[in-house]
Amino acid sequence: MKKFLNDPQTFVKEMIEGVYLANPGKYIYKPEFNILARNDIPKDKVAIMQGSGSGHEPAHIMCVGKGMLDAACPGNVFAAPPMDYVYECTKLIATDAGVLHIINNYQGDRMSWDMGREMAEAEGIKIGTVIVDDDVSVQNSLYTVGRRGVAGNFFVIKCCGAAAERRKTLEEVVEIGKRVNANVRTMGMALTGCIPPAKGTPIFTLADDEIEIGIGIHGEPGRRRDKFKPANEIVDELFTAVYEDLPFASGDRVAVMVNGMGGTPISELYLLYGIVAKKCADKGLTIVKNYVGNYCTSLEMQGFSLTMLRLDDEMETYLNDPAEIAIRVF
Repeated sequence: MKKFLNDPQTFVKEMIEGVYLANPGKYIYKPEFNILARNDIPKDKVAIMQGSGSGHEPAHIMCVGKGMLDAACPGNVFAAPPMDYVYECTKLIATDAGVLHIINNYQGDRMSWDMGREMAEAEGIKIGTVIVDDDVSVQNSLYTVGRRGVAGNFFVIKCCGAAAERRKTLEEVVEIGKRVNANVRTMGMALTGCIPPAKGTPIFTLADDEIEIGIGIHGEPGRRRDKFKPANEIVDELFTAVYEDLPFASGDRVAVMVNGMGGTPISELYLLYGIVAKKCADKGLTIVKNYVGNYCTSLEMQGFSLTMLRLDDEMETYLNDPAEIAIRVF
C-alpha cells in the first residue's frame, strides 16, 4: 500500500484538520468527535448536518459551508459515525429553527443517527430527517436494507441548504429533501477496487479485462461482473438503468452528474459526460445543470457513477442559489 499517511488510525482526523487549516476563520473543528462546522450559523436558520463514513470525499466533510451543510461528523473510512458524534454535532449546531439530519441509507448509519437523534431530542432539540436512497443498482446490499444512498445526496444537500438559507421552516426543508430524493437516481461502475488505509489491501480485485457494473461506494457487489467494453456501451447500460427506473420522460428538465469514484482522470469523465449529454438529447431531456468531477468517491477507485435529477421550478431555483464550501464554489 502506497498512500500519503502517517498512521492509518489517525488518517481521518489528520484529513479533517487539513480541511480546517486550509480554510482559516471559517470553521469550528472538534477532533474528538470528527466535527467540522460553520462558525457563522444564523440562529434563525435550519441547521443541516450529514456524516457517513470517510473515504468518499469531498462528501461530506468538504461540503460544509454557506448554502450547503452546516456541519459534518464522519466516521472512520467506510464506517458510520458513532452515535456520540451525531449527538455532539447536533448539540453544537442546534438553532431556534431546528436541525436537519441527512442520512445515507446504510444500516450502520441509520442506527447511529437514530440513537444520536433520540439523545438530542431528549434535550429538546427539534430534528427533521431525510433518508437518501438513490442507487438503482440493487434493492438490498451488504450494508443496506433497501437501496443505497450515493451521489444523489449532493442534490439533496444543495436543495436543502438553499431552502434553509431562504429561511424555510424545518418542515419545508424536510419536504424539499424528500422530494429531491424521490426524483433522483444513480448507478455506478468500477474498473478497479480501492485500498482502505486500515486494511492495507484492496477490498476487491478485478482482472485486467473485468469491470463491476452497479458497484457500491464501499466496494459492495453490484449487478454483475462483465468484460471490459467501450465507453459508449458502459454509459448506455448505466443511462438506461437510471432513465427507466424513475422513469424519466421526454420534456423533463434535469440536472446531470457524472461523478468520479476517486481515481478516474477528469478527461475521461468529460468524455463520459459527452456521451450522456447526447443520450439525454435523444430522449428529449433538457440538461439545465451539469456536474462533472469527484463528488462522492471511494478513495482511489477507478470508475464513475451517473446521477440524474428530474427538476421542478423550486429545485431549479435552489440549484442556482450560491453556495460556498471548503474546496470550491458551487
